Amino acid sequence: MTSSTDTAGFGDRVVLVTGAAKRVGAALISGFHARGLRVAIHCHRSIEAARSLQLALNAQRADSAIVVSSDLTDLQAGPDTVAATIKAFGRLDVLINNASTFYPTPFGSITAQHWDDLMGTNLRAPLFMSQAAAPHLRATRGMILNMIDIHAQRPLPDHPLYSTAKAGLMMLTRALARELGPDVRVNGIAPGPILWPEGGIDADVKEGIIAKTLLKRSGSPEDIVRTALFFAFDAPYVTGQVLAVDGGRSVGW
Repeated sequence: MTSSTDTAGFGDRVVLVTGAAKRVGAALISGFHARGLRVAIHCHRSIEAARSLQLALNAQRADSAIVVSSDLTDLQAGPDTVAATIKAFGRLDVLINNASTFYPTPFGSITAQHWDDLMGTNLRAPLFMSQAAAPHLRATRGMILNMIDIHAQRPLPDHPLYSTAKAGLMMLTRALARELGPDVRVNGIAPGPILWPEGGIDADVKEGIIAKTLLKRSGSPEDIVRTALFFAFDAPYVTGQVLAVDGGRSVGW
């Protein structure tokens, strides 16, 4: 894609973000839409939130946003989600694999269902989404961006499956950069403390995490959005890289 200094013609570009109804996914959708792109908002169960976001964006610019609902643990969901995007907009320039499942699986209590769910959403789905999107991204010389995690490199206690799945996604990012070059760039973002779990977190735990960052504060979804826009518009010679957006936590922990 072109430099951020040249935004003319971005109205024909298309970004598909998985898990985009809420939180960081919704911020990514809004950020790319603000740059003039048309957006495909993928969701699974959060259809009401996705529709609300779609309505708000289409009020700003008619026919610029669609919602695609699918369960990404279903192998057919990737091809179907990409096909729906192509049917609506005719092209695809950026795929952001953001959808994720996150919860503890203490060793000794792990089940096959945990494996299927955490590996399915965090690793298998990005693979098959990318495979389905690749021909369309080749045609536009586009980009894949995978949302990873700093715990892909240092496991989170009581989360061995999640950490392993994200480690696999980090390697998949590098492998796909090799497989899809030179036509498609593939990069990743590894967030640190950006948003806390929806179920809440103990205040002392939160303070401990923040204390381990070099900047001594948590980040915001806008930090992730700015990084994604950098990869999309200002990094045409960058592929196969994973950038930690974590306030220095991966250095200071």
